Amino acid sequence: MFTGIVTDLGEVLEISGKGDVLFKVRTSFNAAEVPIGASIANNGVCLTVIDRGADWFQVQASAETLDKTTLGGWVPGTRVNLERAMRIGDELGGHIVSGHVDGVATVAAIRPENESLRFTFEVPDSLKRYVAPKGSVAIDGVSLTVNEVEGNRFGVNIIPHTRSVTAFGGYQVGSRVNLEIDMLARYVARLMEKD
Repeated sequence: MFTGIVTDLGEVLEISGKGDVLFKVRTSFNAAEVPIGASIANNGVCLTVIDRGADWFQVQASAETLDKTTLGGWVPGTRVNLERAMRIGDELGGHIVSGHVDGVATVAAIRPENESLRFTFEVPDSLKRYVAPKGSVAIDGVSLTVNEVEGNRFGVNIIPHTRSVTAFGGYQVGSRVNLEIDMLARYVARLMEKD
């Protein structure tokens, strides 16, 4: 489990393999303190560390993960939002994030709003009912509050700090991002379904 508070902006160094793919990611985490088998959210996708070096770790993504997330489009140099798994007693600064991506959203618009930027995202129709004003979403692993919803689009404000410490600083209209809906919204929707 994660909080959606990104703690490092990593960079894809190498990609290898076919089918299941290996990603070597540069990090400022102390790699010696990251055990093999640890979970790290990479742009919101929970992946298992299988190797590590002084300033990098390696993870493996299955064909299913590559198909259902943006990881299949990564290239060396891609900037990656990183968060280590939450420990009991850690501050929950964002919201509970599982690292299980629900789908891919697209940046539909970006406009200045005071010192912030208002990002508008377009989501697949199958996910729009899970997004509510003042609810939570995780975009590429970043916990955000939804400002408004209109059809299959919703808006969030990104403050300058978030732009500077996450991959949001490089997004533009058309960028594809991993979307995880709020876990509570998922369960409420399931409970509301008619048998």
